[in-house]
Amino acid sequence: MRQGDDPFRIHSSRCLMSSRPRTEPEVEQKPDAAGGWGSVHALTSILAREQVPALGTEILMKQNKTDGFMCVSCSWAKPAEPHAFEFCENGAKATIWEITEKRTTPEFFAEHTVSELRTWSDHALEQNGRLTHPMRYDAASDKYVPVGWDEAFAAIGAELKALEPRSVVMYSSGRASLEASYMYQLFGRMYGTNNFPDSSNMCHESTSVGLPPVIGSPVGTVLLSDFDKAECIFFFGQNTTTNSPRMLHPLQGAVKRGVPIITFNPLRERGLERFVDPQSPTQMIAGGTRISSQYCQVRVGGDIAAIVGLCKAVIEADDVAKQIGGPRILDVGFIEEHTHGFEAFAACCRDQAWADLERISGVSEAEIRRAAGAYIHASAVIANYGMGVTQHEYGVETVQMIVNLLLLRGNIGKPGAGISPVRGHSNVQGQRTVGISEKTKLVPLDALEELYQFEPPREDGLATVDACKGILDGTVRGFISLGGNFARAVPERSLIEPAWMKMRLSVQIATKLNRTHLLPGEATYLLPCLGRIEIDRQETGPQAVSMEDSTACIHGSRGQREPVSEHVRSEPFIVAGLAKATLPPNPSVDWDKWVSNYAFVRDAIEATYPDQFKDFNKRMFTPGGFPRPIEARERVWKTPNGKANFTVPESLTNRREQGADIYQLVTLRADGQFNTTVYSEDDRFRGVKGGRNVVLMNEKDMARLALKKGDMLILSTAVDDGIRRELGGLIVLPYDIPEKCIAGYYPECNVLIPLWHFAKESKVPAAKSVPVRVTVQHEGG
Repeated sequence: MRQGDDPFRIHSSRCLMSSRPRTEPEVEQKPDAAGGWGSVHALTSILAREQVPALGTEILMKQNKTDGFMCVSCSWAKPAEPHAFEFCENGAKATIWEITEKRTTPEFFAEHTVSELRTWSDHALEQNGRLTHPMRYDAASDKYVPVGWDEAFAAIGAELKALEPRSVVMYSSGRASLEASYMYQLFGRMYGTNNFPDSSNMCHESTSVGLPPVIGSPVGTVLLSDFDKAECIFFFGQNTTTNSPRMLHPLQGAVKRGVPIITFNPLRERGLERFVDPQSPTQMIAGGTRISSQYCQVRVGGDIAAIVGLCKAVIEADDVAKQIGGPRILDVGFIEEHTHGFEAFAACCRDQAWADLERISGVSEAEIRRAAGAYIHASAVIANYGMGVTQHEYGVETVQMIVNLLLLRGNIGKPGAGISPVRGHSNVQGQRTVGISEKTKLVPLDALEELYQFEPPREDGLATVDACKGILDGTVRGFISLGGNFARAVPERSLIEPAWMKMRLSVQIATKLNRTHLLPGEATYLLPCLGRIEIDRQETGPQAVSMEDSTACIHGSRGQREPVSEHVRSEPFIVAGLAKATLPPNPSVDWDKWVSNYAFVRDAIEATYPDQFKDFNKRMFTPGGFPRPIEARERVWKTPNGKANFTVPESLTNRREQGADIYQLVTLRADGQFNTTVYSEDDRFRGVKGGRNVVLMNEKDMARLALKKGDMLILSTAVDDGIRRELGGLIVLPYDIPEKCIAGYYPECNVLIPLWHFAKESKVPAAKSVPVRVTVQHEGG
């Protein structure tokens, strides 16, 4: 692959677990269907484990309801007419995880050094419970010690004043509300930085970069109601089971209407095969609904070739129709009126050889033509995709290829059709909407300057990959994290962790203890915040907050339970406290007024984004949310040429072709996991029990390597850049995955991902296609 004078060549990285896990993982012969009794048993278990059986059930009834709270897990759309139980298994786990009765108190920190806690698993750290007091790291004792809020704010403010603003990173995870996110970005810009990396940089930045040039919008065009009108639904690299399980309800409805659902994904995922609705006694008995009518197991990195094949089949069918004088297959009127670049794209597709498309994609011509036939016979098609598309070297191009497919038959800007990027964290899309971005062109800096009478910095800030580079080379000196587990979530973990502890300042705003908190800088503070489910009482009474879902609809949310401790504070309170301690007084910003009543923050958001948030306070509790205006839904293209644009792909593959001994590693999340939070060591839907240190491999590959189930492996990154990246102690398990492709769990496998291995243009870590070598690890090795 590369590299020349990469600054990381001087490092070495090795993460080798030489001992066998205490419980050897294994694969069950029949993994559970999504939903069903397995979900019921899983929820019953976690309710008991977190000691909240009665309270948990009561609060779950308010989840994703108009008069309740928005899920703290995924960002899938919330219906105007919710089900009685409008939560999925993972959403319920996230809620129970937050309202646990377990506590991480000052007494706990007094008993354990930070060095000792670093030996705990990620699961054990968070399972210890909610943080209850603000804490400061004491290097002499290697322990966190209590600190008062005023003292913490004053000390952090003094540190920030002493640092160059451009050396400070202000990260946000996607959990924070629109109100907290708006305040956070304003604080940072008044401080003097545009360094606002966020979790979008690690997942859907390929969407934010890929969509604007081709449809003029950085977000999708589909509303929840479109699923009731769709006549065909495609999935590309999106695992509904673990990432957005409530989406299975509209999919189940589509199946009942006879709508074909066609999936392109390397692994066979249970939620896209069969779903059992736990709210339906009939389904619990009968075994549920088949979801995918066709399941194409594309090779890791083969999505572009597969989509080119779909487009080629559609265009060829239209060529035949023209020759015989039959009805046109393409939407010629739409293409002529609304698009640009069709002829060049069509020529590219016609020129591709089917043998090449089959070899690269791993999908046969017959399968691709069958899927194209379903596309052709539908008048309204939705294309969904996830990080299996965006986290590749050519992730941006893959996003644009999906748009090409939709444009061929006018499937953007009409009911039942459109592009549907399925986002992850609950407000990761919304925080971008209100200014959390390192790209200044995406932020209304002139409006902020006029409203608040300050000169915001105008140069672009650091994205996630850039922030990591700054941490490694020492130019990043301070890091404030509004939620998240940054050091655990990013690539190059074995290099990032020691470098993190050389920073001057680390401030972590969090609900639970995680790995990043155990990497203290010279000055380190752990600030416990209220969760979204807790009642947020301020001077004018209980407050509500808001967030945006994957379909660009805005929802209000009200806390339902008493705070975990009298010593925790809301995220807006903490952001305001940091701002007041750091910034000189500004008569145009009344932080205290905003904290006393978040409606004033929403007024400020509306003033900054009047076209997006008209009558914000009046509409925030609209059933089903109120949609932001997305022009592409109306076939208004905010592109430079005023058209929707076809694009010609630079490459047919999302991976670099390697030697015969190279495998493509795709990193996965388990069903008992959300982002870096691990609720359980099992992965029920994939049938993996007893641990996460596993490699899933095709049985033919295992036979070629003379491997048997349970053998222990070492994975090493197959690049030559002066850095040794290894992960050992991994047990191989047979799985239904294409040959030469293997799978392992995130974030454990992040140690194998080079920091420079990211999507072109978007810099999203290419975690779904990592070239690795496989060697056997012998006992004691």
